[in-house]
Amino acid sequence: MTTFDLGRIRLFCTIDGPDDAPALLLVHGWGSDGGDWATHTEALARRFRVVVPDLRGHGRSQVPDHGNTPSEMADDLAALTQALGLRPLVAVGHSMGGQVVNLMAVRHTAAVRSVIILDPAHGAHGREVGLIPARLAAYREHGARAAASFVADAFSPHAPPGLRASHLRTMLGTPDHVIAQAYAGMYVHPGAVGIRPRSEEYLRRRTQPGLTVWTSAEAAAWEKRNLHVPGSRVDHWSDSGHYLHEEHPQRTIQLITDWLQRPLTDPR
Repeated sequence: MTTFDLGRIRLFCTIDGPDDAPALLLVHGWGSDGGDWATHTEALARRFRVVVPDLRGHGRSQVPDHGNTPSEMADDLAALTQALGLRPLVAVGHSMGGQVVNLMAVRHTAAVRSVIILDPAHGAHGREVGLIPARLAAYREHGARAAASFVADAFSPHAPPGLRASHLRTMLGTPDHVIAQAYAGMYVHPGAVGIRPRSEEYLRRRTQPGLTVWTSAEAAAWEKRNLHVPGSRVDHWSDSGHYLHEEHPQRTIQLITDWLQRPLTDPR
């Protein structure tokens, strides 16, 4: 079965790897889908039980009229992992997916052993915060067409051929209201955690160890100052665009494998 009716939502999800292997959740970002993780899944499923969902409103999952926010997505994934009997697991998230798995770790502590966050959609500050209202207005008016410009500029010059075109297509296929609601849920809703003071607050609430990889040196230095759980780490990949896991799939696979195989003392 690939579509799971969780009562609150129907999520499309693929599961690969040995039944008795350690469980790993791979979560895509804003305007993407689980296809982002295809290369990683093939490699990681040799040693791990790999769960790859499409978030609500994205890909092949149900598209609600309302509630397409990271906090609701986090609750969806907690329900999914409970239904599958795969907890606690290591949760990996890219961009908005990084918000989702961090929120899942805070809101559903028993579901998550540790997190890996790749170029997360948190820690916005300075000029970036000032741009949020205009961006949200554009997404509310033009939806995915406005978001496509973000995708077009999100790759390094060394990105593999076809990666930009693939993400533009996926973004343009995401419903307009989902684009706007998800962005608002990241940055402007009362529970949003994307702006730096709120990001710091919710990072302090996470009790599980985490590995965060940033493409920004400034953001990496900021998050290092906010590490509080033993065993946590922040890396900086200076040679990557925002979709770092797809620009450098083998490096990402090795990063995840090394993290899962390291000795882990559960802080709970």
